[in-house]
Amino acid sequence: MTVPREQAKATMLVDDIKVRVTRFDFVPGAETGWHTHALDYVITPLTDCAMLLEEPGGKTHEVQVTKGASYRRDAGVEHNVINAGASPMSFVEVELK
Repeated sequence: MTVPREQAKATMLVDDIKVRVTRFDFVPGAETGWHTHALDYVITPLTDCAMLLEEPGGKTHEVQVTKGASYRRDAGVEHNVINAGASPMSFVEVELK
């Protein structure tokens, strides 16, 4: 039996007609839970992030993202993001409406 992971803390910072800005804070091992991005988005790490990404079909891959190094992805991405590191990690996600 798999032990459930702790959920990342999501804090809404801005939600207006143009953008939605959310801060995500993860203790080691915490996850976002499975979700599909309905909007294009940009991620900016506030800490160095060791992410384990679970993807459809059972695929997984680890990604190291350096503090302050932003990246963007298109709407439609489906995944579960897990803190695979030994330290807390945080990032800000900006969704473009």
